[in-house]
Amino acid sequence: MTKPTGPLAGIRILDLTSVLFGPYATQILGDWGADVIKVETLGGDTWRYSGSFRNRGMSGHFMAVNRNKRGVALDLKHPGGKAALRRLIPSADVLVTNVRPVAMARLGFGYEECAALNPKLIYAAATGFGQDGPWAARPAFDEIIQASSGLASSVGSDDAPQFVPSLIGDKICGQALAGAVSAALFSRERTGKGQFVEVPMLETIAGFNSIEMLGGYAFDPPIGPAGYKRMKERKPVRTKDGWITMLPYSGDNWCAFFTAVGRPELIEELQVNDPVARAEHIDRIYAAMHEIGPSRTTAEWHELLLRLDVPHTPFAKISEITEHEHLKAVDYFTTIDHPSEGRTIQPRPATKFSEAPPNMHRPTPRLGEHSREVLAEAGYSSAEIDALIAAKAVGEG
Repeated sequence: MTKPTGPLAGIRILDLTSVLFGPYATQILGDWGADVIKVETLGGDTWRYSGSFRNRGMSGHFMAVNRNKRGVALDLKHPGGKAALRRLIPSADVLVTNVRPVAMARLGFGYEECAALNPKLIYAAATGFGQDGPWAARPAFDEIIQASSGLASSVGSDDAPQFVPSLIGDKICGQALAGAVSAALFSRERTGKGQFVEVPMLETIAGFNSIEMLGGYAFDPPIGPAGYKRMKERKPVRTKDGWITMLPYSGDNWCAFFTAVGRPELIEELQVNDPVARAEHIDRIYAAMHEIGPSRTTAEWHELLLRLDVPHTPFAKISEITEHEHLKAVDYFTTIDHPSEGRTIQPRPATKFSEAPPNMHRPTPRLGEHSREVLAEAGYSSAEIDALIAAKAVGEG
């Protein structure tokens, strides 16, 4: 454990989230220096048990989004657990939850109840659907949001939708939530007031997807089809010995490309210098590129395109991503010696702050690992903590 050094050092966050959306957001805030207290049930976050693990309850999936946190286990249906959380709220700057707001209110920890305990509290709700709409009470997971936001239709088609094979909705919304909490903290610095913040998944992903995918439907009435034609045509290019991504983007890129490969006649034929015509003919342009691809090896393409300054890259295998030339050079993946889980590999915080660099200051906590420490800071005596543990109001790691 080291001292947190990021721009949020000194900010305390109560993290009442589980699985991915919320925990990813609070890990980002922890990376940026906040003291994040992860509050779990006595059974723990279900993400603890998803994926590969050396010890039950400490899966790689869980450890990937729960570093830089202290772990507390409370039964919020038990009077003692409720009382413990109420003791923690006055010292917190932020409370983040992905428990549905109605359920939080039933537990006695809705926004109004928490604001009464701490008027300067930022209360951030990670929801599936905006709480002012008819789907407010519905449960949401990544696939539900990919389906309902239009993302799956954009990836596949209206007739054959497909999911992105990644929990992309959770992760995008996690980043949005981290930004929203940071903005609310900045607002509090100016106004002195806490507030309720909501980041709904459906609205966030629908907006994210619509930027380019509304296409002609961005006008009323529509002036063309939905979708972004270039994305549908863009595919890996087969080379003589493998695959490469080539992305000539500008007119100059395409002219340099077709000239270098001995096909200058395609410059005029496909009108690559006119951005409007280029967009209209992008299927033919990409077809020509795919036809030319097998004429060179991946290494030969890399050398040529690097010389032409045309955007490109060979494909990285996920199993080899830690050996990526650039990522290795910037020491992006770090080996961590976890006290109970041994050597693990994690990416360091990617965002850079010149005056307050973020760091990895705490390993992922075991369930209830810091219950005693955090409750003692809240004023509980050792005997009181013992009694709460014996009553199963508090869990100890």
